[in-house]
Amino acid sequence: MLHILLLSLHLVLGGAQTLPGSCSFENSTCGYVSDPSLSKWALNQDGRFMAVDGPLAEGRERAVMVSPELEMLEWSCLRLVYQISGAGSLHLHLRPEGGTFDHTLWSTHTASDQWLVASLDLWNTSASYKMVLVGRLDGGENNCVSIFEIQIVPGYCMECNFEDPDMCGYRNQWNPSVNWYIGGPNKEPQSDTSSWTGHYMYVDSTYASKPQEVARLVSPMTTVPLSGCLSFYYMQSRDGGSQFSVFTRDTLGQGEEVWRPGSFQNSDWTLVQLDMKAPYPLEVVFEAAFSTASGGRVALDNITFSAEFCNAETEPTFDPSIASCDFESGFCGYQQAQTSSSLWKRVSVKPNLYRTGDHTTGAGWFLLANTRFSSQSGYVSRLFGPRVPGRLKYCLRFYYSLAGFVKAGSALAVYTVHKDSLVQEKLWTGSRTTKDVWTEVDITFQRAQAVTVVFVSVCKNFWDCGTVALDDISMTLGDCSLSPGSFLSSGHCDFETGDCGYTQEKAVDTDDWVLAKGPTPTSYTGPMGDHNTGMGHYMYLEASPMLAGQNARLASADLRGSRSPQCLQFHYHMFGSGIGRLSVYLHQEEGDQELALWSRQGEQSISWLRAEVDYQCNGKHQIVFEAVRGPSIRSDIAIDDIMFKTGPCRVTGHTAPQAGFSENFNDIEP
Repeated sequence: MLHILLLSLHLVLGGAQTLPGSCSFENSTCGYVSDPSLSKWALNQDGRFMAVDGPLAEGRERAVMVSPELEMLEWSCLRLVYQISGAGSLHLHLRPEGGTFDHTLWSTHTASDQWLVASLDLWNTSASYKMVLVGRLDGGENNCVSIFEIQIVPGYCMECNFEDPDMCGYRNQWNPSVNWYIGGPNKEPQSDTSSWTGHYMYVDSTYASKPQEVARLVSPMTTVPLSGCLSFYYMQSRDGGSQFSVFTRDTLGQGEEVWRPGSFQNSDWTLVQLDMKAPYPLEVVFEAAFSTASGGRVALDNITFSAEFCNAETEPTFDPSIASCDFESGFCGYQQAQTSSSLWKRVSVKPNLYRTGDHTTGAGWFLLANTRFSSQSGYVSRLFGPRVPGRLKYCLRFYYSLAGFVKAGSALAVYTVHKDSLVQEKLWTGSRTTKDVWTEVDITFQRAQAVTVVFVSVCKNFWDCGTVALDDISMTLGDCSLSPGSFLSSGHCDFETGDCGYTQEKAVDTDDWVLAKGPTPTSYTGPMGDHNTGMGHYMYLEASPMLAGQNARLASADLRGSRSPQCLQFHYHMFGSGIGRLSVYLHQEEGDQELALWSRQGEQSISWLRAEVDYQCNGKHQIVFEAVRGPSIRSDIAIDDIMFKTGPCRVTGHTAPQAGFSENFNDIEP
């Protein structure tokens, strides 16, 4: 039975024009090589697929398979046929030629008793790269990760002429009464748009049993940002009992209609062209609805996509980032109300042990409404942002910190003010008093008219006032719950989904780094929350059970070497009277020697501080974070938001904000 299923699946995917990197694994691995230092991807000669199965030895719970070197001068679509049995995961990375970091394109933990197909867009690039497939098993004897076929075809994943039975990854959203089917010469209409023998998709109302029976044909979900012109041909019968529309749907299931034909229904093939932008993952849904069983038929064919907009005049020109500001070089587009007497001050606090610095680096600039010492009582301070057009959906993000308020209800609120009516609508208000911790706020809003975002702080009286800090305001298009279709490099970690492949060096250290959320258990040491949101996760050294001088080491996954300089960026927190030392080492695969890259010793600041470390390594290596316990239990050391970048940390002509008290990022303190 397995042979029949695999053969039928191969016949489905085997008809399309394929590019280098495609492989059916029938007789060979097509140049794909398994990393010998880890578990092995094995070619199953009977089933014609690659698999890694358990149980596996400790430390070898993953298998890495690397493709031959590939060139993608044109946009292409990768279709991966895979299966996960039991507990495991499959990850796909892209490895740029000569680059140090792999870019994560896609991953899944979904187990299934059948083969699944993933459709992934591969952007065009002049640089060559390799694909890296990583299978992980969570333990157990019956766990298995398998790859049946890799198919790379020209064009975008949402493109399709329906000449292949696999329908290019499109799926019919099943309805017991009406569904999309593949049509051909023996069906009406008698041909597709390109030939007398071609295929197309159609849906008719023959079996519609009740009003508004709906059939939906859904494209693959986009995996990278797309903007351009979506084109397709459609044909709709003149019976008047059908409705045809196109909408987009995001990963939250939220839909937005992008096209609907006029009242006249055309019985000939008609070309439709739509401008669309997909800054985050979206799928395109073609929907046909019938009011009666005699509602007629809708046909669809030749879906294409171009990176150029259908009409240059319709290209969205508004950039919401005009409302973004980190206040490092001024107020950007933000202004104060004339009556507020400049109550919002732009300040920079030198990192110290008693006061929180800015959110970005701990040593930069931010806004502060110093309400307690204002000459007024019972006043309102307003900070107005740039005006943004109506009808668009926006994601507003910012960080705030409060101190000294008895009640936080009116300490800070956010409103929109309409352009003409000047009507205020509240978007958000602080619901609790924070303890001088930077906290992230995400607000999704949409207004019919052009509006201005206003930050408002109210001081009722001297006894119920404090300081309001504001930093790193950003505005983007779309829902805040949707992450952009971007790529993460290996080594990046904000610890929100675990340790990101960082491992404890058990044979060397005497204690562990701890994944935490909120304040650390010991008073007067450690952060009150994570760096990014104030409410997320971070890693820290819990000093209480340790002895002075004991350490904990956290090592990154293996990183490849590069002849070009690299930049390691991370945030660290070293607050407490007994703070020891935090160091960063470069550990190379060959030899046991380590190169010290960066170090800080002793209490640094009550704030999170940012460190930037330049380094260069030609061979395979790891980055190791080592925390050493100080003379007392008030020695909790934390790290967060680790990021790697290609190239030096500091750009010529720009001085990066200093992190900590050393004047040189790479000084090694005794």
